[in-house]
Amino acid sequence: MKTRAKRLLCSISVIVVVAFVVRMAVYYPFSLKKEVPIASDRLPYGSETGQVAAAIAEGRGFSSPLRMVRTGPTAWFAPIYPYLLAGIFMHFGVFSYLSNLIIHVFDLACSAFTCWPIAAMAARAFGKKTGIAAAWAWVFLPTAIFYPVVWVWDTSLAGLWMAILIAATLKLRGSDRWSWWLGYGALWSVGAMINPSLLSVLPFVALWALWPLRTQLGPALKLASAAGVIFVLGIAPWAIRNYVVFHQFIPLRSNFGLELWLGNNPSVPDSWTPWLHPNDNLDEALKYSRMTEIPYMAEKEREAWAFIRSHPIDTARSTLHRFANHWLGVWDAPADLWPTAPWYERGTIVSSCLFALLAWLGALFACRTRNVAAYPLGIVMLIFPLAFYLTHTSLRYRFPMDPIMQVLAAFAVVYMFSPAARRAAQAPTNDDFPSSGLPAEPETVVSVLS
Repeated sequence: MKTRAKRLLCSISVIVVVAFVVRMAVYYPFSLKKEVPIASDRLPYGSETGQVAAAIAEGRGFSSPLRMVRTGPTAWFAPIYPYLLAGIFMHFGVFSYLSNLIIHVFDLACSAFTCWPIAAMAARAFGKKTGIAAAWAWVFLPTAIFYPVVWVWDTSLAGLWMAILIAATLKLRGSDRWSWWLGYGALWSVGAMINPSLLSVLPFVALWALWPLRTQLGPALKLASAAGVIFVLGIAPWAIRNYVVFHQFIPLRSNFGLELWLGNNPSVPDSWTPWLHPNDNLDEALKYSRMTEIPYMAEKEREAWAFIRSHPIDTARSTLHRFANHWLGVWDAPADLWPTAPWYERGTIVSSCLFALLAWLGALFACRTRNVAAYPLGIVMLIFPLAFYLTHTSLRYRFPMDPIMQVLAAFAVVYMFSPAARRAAQAPTNDDFPSSGLPAEPETVVSVLS
């Protein structure tokens, strides 16, 4: 009986199912609200992404991300998630209760299924005990439950895909198999079409995966080139569409200028100005519609860079605020908020701070043990947030790296309290992936992605 229970607790299928049940249980009270929100309501259908999905479903094409005015063609988003929502709208009704329900169930499933690549990453890098611990911790992680329950966006899908990409990177390191590298390029092209922010870590983790083959430079370059060709072919249709529509080369998305300006303008109080967003500000929405998207974004980018150059101290202060918000999930210092915060806000502060602290401790312990997996996991921690420090931050924006943080946080706990797991994470200093961290039991979570 104990052996069977242990096998069940170590089964990735069981963990994923439990994660989905937990999320559905939390979502259930929300699902009982059957009144259909008006189309201008932001959250029930993903705000801008929902508006684009509605435009597609109604035959207006990939256009009009704002809720107050129709603005014509857009490249505000990469296409996969808006088209996914549009498909649901076309079959179950635009802004209908049933569509909203199906969208949320999909997001909940993505969040639950993220347990799989989390287990793969942790087990391959740090041993099977850490793989099991990381997957179970994700089941109950507050942000992994909160965002798919309350927010329609590509958040959960992007988190799942980032975890798959890093798990694939760990598996790929040092391989000379053409099929693996071609698949790797395809995975990254899909990631780019889900959320282009994932690409911020691509050059670094791909180089890490290729590094053991550096003594065979010719074959290594061929493998990298093949993966690169597949990647380019994967994003080419979207880039071609944008060039045909806007007569400019826009390979991924167009909204960087606006996001930069929202965090860097004279009205910024501490980190950004959400009330100036054209989805909430009628004057900006009308200006956006009048100028059309690309000139509007270009103007905002010019204004933002001009402000950054002319106000370096204000920019540095805002950047510091955004750094703190990214890691702690609060705008103000936790010590200032604590005396007046209600219990649930105090719980949020504690969990956010503890999660970030454990993730960084995990990265430190991985470096201390000279585990080569510390590099790709640490790269995500260091590189992925950089663009948000410059523009504006949210725990929702951070969510794609939360699975990597979960792996490191679980490793930190296991490392501190389990000498056996600490020994399993010890890695040689050569270029090969640490064999002691590889999965050994095909029936358990440690076999995934193997």
